[in-house]
Amino acid sequence: MKFHLQRPDGRTLISAVSEGAIVIDGERWTQPVLVWPDAAPQPLAASSFEMLATDHFEPLLAARPDVVLLGTGGRQRFAHPRLYAALTAAQIGVDCMDTAAACRTYNVLVGEDRKVVALLFPT
Repeated sequence: MKFHLQRPDGRTLISAVSEGAIVIDGERWTQPVLVWPDAAPQPLAASSFEMLATDHFEPLLAARPDVVLLGTGGRQRFAHPRLYAALTAAQIGVDCMDTAAACRTYNVLVGEDRKVVALLFPT
């Protein structure tokens, strides 16, 4: 699935999601990735959704986004709230959705100049 959205000045956008890959600013990612509007994407240490741990969410706390989008792959799954309890305590929202929906939502929020971070697992 390709997305068509004008790129806000210097912001990181997701341009496509396909079976097993996410394209971010022209770069194809086949492993889990953290996407920030104002920084280069970063690989996520968890190799699968099931491997998510509390420490995978800790770098997001320092960024102080309004919301964290958790793209859980080809289908929507929910991470246990204890994994992101520190974010919730800091009044940072966490929304779980399938990865394609998370990518679309991320691009819309970036276009609205919202503080968002996406933690994405390929489909």
